[in-house]
Amino acid sequence: MPPKLTSLPRLSCCPNTRINRLARRILSQCLKYRRYYLGPNMCHLGHCRDVCIGLAIPPFDSVGLGSSTSNAVFIIINKSNDGFIDLVKKPSFYARSHSSDPRDHRQTFLASSSLSSSPSSPSSASSGAMRVVAAAATEAEDERVARRFWNKCRRESAVAMYTPFVVCLASGTLEMEAFRNYLAQDVHFLTAFAQAYELAEECADDDDAKVVICELRKAVVLELKMHDSFMKEWGFDPEAETTSNSATKKYIDFLLATASGKVEGGKAPVKIATPFEKTKVAAYTLGAMTPCMRLYAFLGKELQALVEPDDISHPFRRWIDNYSSDDFEASQKTEDLLDKLSVSLTGEELGVIEKLYQQAMKLEIEFFSAQPITQKTVVPLSRMHDHAQKLFIFSDFDLTCTVHDSSAILAEVAILIAQKVSHDNDNNLPSKRSSVDLRMIWDSLSKQYAEEYEQCLQSALPSVKEEEFNYNGLCEALVLVSDFEKRANARVVESGVLKGISLEDIKRAGEHLKLQDGCLGFFQNIVNNEKLGANVHLLSYCWCGDLIRSSFSSGGLDTVNVHANELNYEDSISTGTIVNMMESPRDKFQAFEEILKKKNDGSSLSVYIGDSVGDILCLLQADIGIVIGSSLSLRRLASHFGVSFVPLFSGLVKRQKEFAASDGTTWKAPSGVLYTVSTWAEIHAFILGFENH
Repeated sequence: MPPKLTSLPRLSCCPNTRINRLARRILSQCLKYRRYYLGPNMCHLGHCRDVCIGLAIPPFDSVGLGSSTSNAVFIIINKSNDGFIDLVKKPSFYARSHSSDPRDHRQTFLASSSLSSSPSSPSSASSGAMRVVAAAATEAEDERVARRFWNKCRRESAVAMYTPFVVCLASGTLEMEAFRNYLAQDVHFLTAFAQAYELAEECADDDDAKVVICELRKAVVLELKMHDSFMKEWGFDPEAETTSNSATKKYIDFLLATASGKVEGGKAPVKIATPFEKTKVAAYTLGAMTPCMRLYAFLGKELQALVEPDDISHPFRRWIDNYSSDDFEASQKTEDLLDKLSVSLTGEELGVIEKLYQQAMKLEIEFFSAQPITQKTVVPLSRMHDHAQKLFIFSDFDLTCTVHDSSAILAEVAILIAQKVSHDNDNNLPSKRSSVDLRMIWDSLSKQYAEEYEQCLQSALPSVKEEEFNYNGLCEALVLVSDFEKRANARVVESGVLKGISLEDIKRAGEHLKLQDGCLGFFQNIVNNEKLGANVHLLSYCWCGDLIRSSFSSGGLDTVNVHANELNYEDSISTGTIVNMMESPRDKFQAFEEILKKKNDGSSLSVYIGDSVGDILCLLQADIGIVIGSSLSLRRLASHFGVSFVPLFSGLVKRQKEFAASDGTTWKAPSGVLYTVSTWAEIHAFILGFENH
């Protein structure tokens, strides 16, 4: 066993002394607090003008059978970033080598990365190194922990944006007493926020990190002064005594406990004894604080986009301008610092930070949701709609609920069955055609569909784009689309591509069908909300209703009403023919109207969620039509007939203004207006709000 390294060699491959210091610092942490061993020298894998690349091997095992190379650390230090360590990560080649000698790892790496070159061809070595570095830099960018955690919390950010407090604030109709109460609660929170920064600064062992944290703490002090000026501007007494509500207190307790080393999600409180453990607590604290800064910057930008530049009448313009301004850079600084402090942490420790980040986001939503709002609001829909009205939730299935189109799924099932027949040479199985034949047939059908669909849409467009909504003209154009869809279905039946699929295989495919993120949870909450009493219906062109029913049943949604085409079966084996019940936009619209007429003996409120041209009539007829995704064909056709697409959040802000100016609570969207969202999280937040998330 080699001796434990007590001093680090100079990294002569990199001329930048600052980089050497940073490299030595992180490697020293590995040596001192993780007991990493190096050989007589750090294994230098390669370098070029801007980088040096090295390898550190973890401790040898207790019985001397070799080091645990699966946990080796791959280090890239980028000179052009003034010493910032871009990546500390183990590459995949470790899995292919079991040698305990770093030089053997070097050979494996050289063989797999093209870093190796003969002395006579230095340029190839440099280009090989740069390819590796470029790939590593891309991976490092994707692996930034702050960005990754924020992306995972997109649902929570949507929920925060759709809270009654934020919608009323954005519309300018928020009652002043509600805003005063918010400011008072935020003062309690920001005071604790500054205290948490102070604790984090004490734990940070890097001088640069200490400077950044100090600047962030000073920014919070300025923010508190801004709140004080808000209070005075609107005639509030900043000295008035207020107590923190339960949501604020819960958030403060969480924040200060984390900054003190009592980490939720950890196995035990962190013992702040060594410099590395202090750095870890600082990273945990930033993980709990970053969501607040990131969310406020996000909300500021979203709200600022809805305020006219010359509108000085908006009562909360200063608040919005502050958090949307380029000067509000604390969010980016906090994220950069979190990335820096996390660079030397283990996967388990990063998992703790992620839990802290997610917990902080939930506490942010609770903070906004806890603000007392007594005025009438448009969100959440489940709370504001008259329960004497029947609520109908309609949705398309393909690419609205699913990630992949169901027609392609069914074709793939048929092809896999044909492969099984060929492999097993089982003449008792119904399919006699090869998988290659079926693949060619399906590819030909798909290509023909795509080409003719584009031609059909082009033929359906008016010669001159309509300035105002022309419903009758749109209906006439959709006749061409309906005829096209029926011809396409007839070709599928004629091809026999769906023949021989068993009902069991279809149900199994449905159980594993990938749904859009948040879709299943939305419908589960809708169906399980007995007080809401919503009627849920899926309207789909899908050739097989059994596929849809199986998909939703696997999520415990057996009561969802499915309206789709069906396959014909003989002894539970598809004959390849389709019972056509829903082939066109007109078929969907007729089913939509019949359901409302049949189920409704009084007033109702209908919401339709769709993504394509086939949904357009239902979307326009519903009280609230929501387009999910960005179908170019839908927008292209609809906009030519005067249909307007409005982001749902901005539509809600506008509707909130209208609600504040009148006593009406009707939710019928203006004629020819459809609302747009990018995720199911927005739909969930709008209809159900935070309590059911």
